[in-house]
Amino acid sequence: MPQIRNPILPGFNPDPSILRVGSDYYIATSTFEWYPGVQIHHSKDLANWDLLIRPLSRASQLDGRGWPDSCGVWAPCLTHDGEKFYLVYTDVKRKDGSFKDTHNYIVTAPKIDGPWSDPIYVNSSGFDPSLFHDPENGKKYFVNMLWDHRRRPRMFAGIRLQEWSEKGGLTGPRKTIFHGTDLDLVEGPHLYKRNGYYFLLTAEGGTSYHHACTLARSKGDVWGPYEEHPQKHIVTSKDHPNAPLQRAGHGDIVETPEGKTYVVHLTGRPTSQFRRCVLGRETAIQEAYWGDDDWLYVKNGPVPSLYVDVPGKFDESKYWTEQRYDFAKTEELHKDFQWLRTPDTPRIFGLKNGALELYGRESIGSWFEQSLVARRQTHFSYDAETIIDFQPEDERQFAGLTAYYCRYNFFYLAISASAEGKRELILMSSENSYPEGKLDKVAPFVEIPQEGRVKLALSIRGKRLQFYWAMEGEEKLKEFGPVLDASIVSDECGGHQADGSFTGAFVGMAASDLNGDVKTARFEYFVYRPEHDAHDRYEG
Repeated sequence: MPQIRNPILPGFNPDPSILRVGSDYYIATSTFEWYPGVQIHHSKDLANWDLLIRPLSRASQLDGRGWPDSCGVWAPCLTHDGEKFYLVYTDVKRKDGSFKDTHNYIVTAPKIDGPWSDPIYVNSSGFDPSLFHDPENGKKYFVNMLWDHRRRPRMFAGIRLQEWSEKGGLTGPRKTIFHGTDLDLVEGPHLYKRNGYYFLLTAEGGTSYHHACTLARSKGDVWGPYEEHPQKHIVTSKDHPNAPLQRAGHGDIVETPEGKTYVVHLTGRPTSQFRRCVLGRETAIQEAYWGDDDWLYVKNGPVPSLYVDVPGKFDESKYWTEQRYDFAKTEELHKDFQWLRTPDTPRIFGLKNGALELYGRESIGSWFEQSLVARRQTHFSYDAETIIDFQPEDERQFAGLTAYYCRYNFFYLAISASAEGKRELILMSSENSYPEGKLDKVAPFVEIPQEGRVKLALSIRGKRLQFYWAMEGEEKLKEFGPVLDASIVSDECGGHQADGSFTGAFVGMAASDLNGDVKTARFEYFVYRPEHDAHDRYEG
């Protein structure tokens, strides 16, 4: 059987929910404040995955204006009941402090590519919901973790279960069926039925370096009691700080048509002496098997394996291919790109006149309406380049190229102007600046010609980030500013308490007009060019 190297979904792809329908596999992952909501990837062989759809794509389904960083769409669960697809997710409005405002919804579709329905509201008692379709009695059960703001400092109050129907919603008794192990912070529940047992897979230990997948089971009764797995945790790196895959937890189980079992789970690949996960939380896969005791075990586990046998052979060349996005040749934004929070895209960008036009709105740190279009960083080393046509009138109008994590962590090379209207290049950074959100100028302003398009580029090699620029027509790019620390754009520097930043690094284009005049910046193309690095797949 072919062998692949984890992760199978590199870059920001956390909280995987896996589903097989016939010979097709699907994985749904969290998108948090990035719009549209939920990524669904498709595969035929568990090795090669393509982004298929982001189903929460219109205002009637999702409006994220006002989401704080790392709020938004959490932990989707994708299931199928033999007739249609169900997608369950949380819309998180607040996460910091004692209270969490977490609203749980269900959308459905006859086919994976839609059309996806408007959301059905279910409850707001916690997050990480899932829907279990009992194969024996046809009932559906809604499962989510329970949040109790009174139980400081540990407000994770267990896994809550209640029957649900499309006609009646939640019905009948609700019960906390599992309180978790001594690792604490129990969340991310998924239910399964096998050989007369109900199995409950949960995530525990927070989403950082003590994360784990915990398994429990109940004989014949979905309501419990649930006993713990003999190992407690079937996937975890918490006791192995030198394992290549860290932060392993929050998983789901799938079976192949041939009867082999796999577990997908989130993971992180820290780099530098600070153990920073620039690519965020990624999706990995592990081979598993059912023991004679009717418990599931991960092969060579519980520590996740870097190399795993799967049915398919990974197409390595595709992973290393340069991606050139020519905005003059398309009428739709490429699926690699996302933006932040808003469903009202005509207010922030449009593909017009042979370019991607960004309409300057609020600052790059806004939680409401900012013009920022970006794609995930999926390699530890890469080059990016674009060309921009922008005529700012003063210092409150700026547009350019950004390496971005959140409002508190980004680097931004932009065209702006002096108070007198003379065009200039500026390099701004917000480095781990929570809670002040302060902005630093990290290089002297450079005056540039009043007319002409400008090439902007960046190069990341591990933790080294260098920006470049040139006027159109100049053959050679020139360095701009010092070498910066690319590892700042990471979960560990995301501006929240431990285990509190949930996304990953992006690279893209942005425009702001703090005068409110909606100044337009035009981008003709965008290039993302992977470079080999010892931390990447099939390297080292």
